[in-house]
This record gives sequence, C-alpha cells and structure tokens, in this order.
Amino acid sequence: MQLSTRGRYAVMALAELAARERDRTGRPVTLAEIAASQQLSLCYLEQLFGRLRRAGLVASARGPGGGYRLSRPAGQLVIAEILLAVDEPLHATRCAPASGGCMRRADGGGLKCRTHDLWHELGRQIHLFLAGVTLADVVEGRVLGRAARLGATPSIAAE
Repeated sequence: MQLSTRGRYAVMALAELAARERDRTGRPVTLAEIAASQQLSLCYLEQLFGRLRRAGLVASARGPGGGYRLSRPAGQLVIAEILLAVDEPLHATRCAPASGGCMRRADGGGLKCRTHDLWHELGRQIHLFLAGVTLADVVEGRVLGRAARLGATPSIAAE
C-alpha cells in the first residue's frame, strides 16, 4: 500500500497546524503559513482543507487574523480519520471494496486471488495502526517503536 500525495499532505498539513496551534495558544493558522513551512502547494492545500472542513476535522475563521484551527484537540484526532476524510483508501488489495474480488469473471463478477486474504489483512492491520496514532503522537514524536509495542517481531520490523 502506498499513500497518495493527498493523504500524505493532509497528515503533514494537520500536523503543522497542530504544532502551530500549540505554539500560538490556539490562534488560527493560515494555509499560506502551512504551505510555506511544509513546502506544499497552497492551491492543493485549499482543496484538502475543504475536504477536512466538510469532514469536521478543522474549522475556519474568516477575516483579519483568520485561518484554520483543529476542531478537536490533536490527541483526539487519529491519522486514519484524517486519511479517510480526504478519500485516501486504507486497503492493500487491488480490488475495489464492493467488487467481490481481485480477478474478473466473464460474467462481470469477481474472484479472490490466492493472496487476497493476506493483502486484506495487511490493509486491516495498517488501518488499526493508523487508528491508534493521534495527531498529537505525530507532533510530539511518539510514533517510532509503536509497531514493536503492537506485537511486530523486532528482527523483521521495517525501519
């Protein structure tokens, strides 16, 4: 599974927003500030923040001194929720969720490939991991080593 730019940028932008909110005691943060500090396209951030606002993850303040705030404390926003808000799929199989399988039959139905369950379970584990990591964890550097604490074998864990 590889996250798209949309998913990565959404997490990067909200982590920056959370860090700046913390440092500014809750003052709104402009997208221009986030774009400059994270080297992201302002136009792209505007699109992402529209989705994040509609999902209820951020709130906007208009006018001078306006910008964005998190709608909840960073410790209550999990990474999986952010990714889903920007339509980032969290599955590792090549099949669409409602397709019935990875391979097509002549009648248009679907069949599972031999490794489907492996990739499906991997996707589920990724989702569980991301649902257990908050935005505050990311901002405060508490992510490294989490997989080992969740039961991964240290000798084969990816770095």
